[in-house]
Amino acid sequence: MKVLSVTVPCYNSEAYMENCIHSLLTGGPEVEIIIVNDGSLDRTGEIAEKYANDYPDIVKVIHQENGGHGEAVNTGLRHASGLFFKVVDSDDWVSISAFKEMMKTLAALAGEQQLVDMVISNFVYEKEGAKHKKAMRYRSAFPQNRVFTWDDVKFLRKGQYILMHSVIYRTKLLRECRLQLPEHTFYVDNIFVYHPLPFVKTMYYLNVDFYRYYIGREDQSVNEQMMIRRIDQQLKVNYYMIDDYNISNAQEVPHIKLRHYMRNYLEIIMVVSSYGGWRSRSLQLCGGSVGT
Repeated sequence: MKVLSVTVPCYNSEAYMENCIHSLLTGGPEVEIIIVNDGSLDRTGEIAEKYANDYPDIVKVIHQENGGHGEAVNTGLRHASGLFFKVVDSDDWVSISAFKEMMKTLAALAGEQQLVDMVISNFVYEKEGAKHKKAMRYRSAFPQNRVFTWDDVKFLRKGQYILMHSVIYRTKLLRECRLQLPEHTFYVDNIFVYHPLPFVKTMYYLNVDFYRYYIGREDQSVNEQMMIRRIDQQLKVNYYMIDDYNISNAQEVPHIKLRHYMRNYLEIIMVVSSYGGWRSRSLQLCGGSVGT
């Protein structure tokens, strides 16, 4: 059994997916790379097959009709054989040195009698044209280099959130909590992180800048104009998350610190969506773009 399964959702990714896959191949033979070709119309499928032929013991390719990012993640999870599961988007990549450290850590955790539920690491915003790269780190909130529980967590600051880029889940936990992301929907990475949280009992934080989150493509879902156009998608995800759990109910969300964190999480996504809705209305009224 592999230690880590990494799903790479791909849609028309021919221009950048190789950089992502090359970085993942440095994880070694204990990594399973699942490339999900989500109905691409370019050479994505062809490139993916080449990697599967060159690295048959590491790379697995699944071709499917277009179902969106969420369905690509669902497909990866269904086919994952690793003890742990991570998603890396095809325009992002991982730090090679940090990946080696991560694999050492995961291999050690895999040898424990009880597998840890969630592994957290840092990520870096690789913003096009930015001189100084911002990193999201958690050393002020989580103990380092040991397994811990919610009792050990310090309150995370506003804006200090566990995102898809920073999390690795135990694969069986994702199946046990029946994670199923909606099809043809953007911003489902919020659901990917949020839904499993009440099932998480044990965690491990590795203080390395592991995930490199690229920001710069015009068609990216986090591009401001795209977010404005897709405000309905943001609201759909928001409502899904609000309805997912009654976070005031101690039986549904048993730990007070987790309830506090999940409440803050919902707060910030509502703020982002409200801002997007205001921007969208402003664009309509002005008949053009609104300066930042």
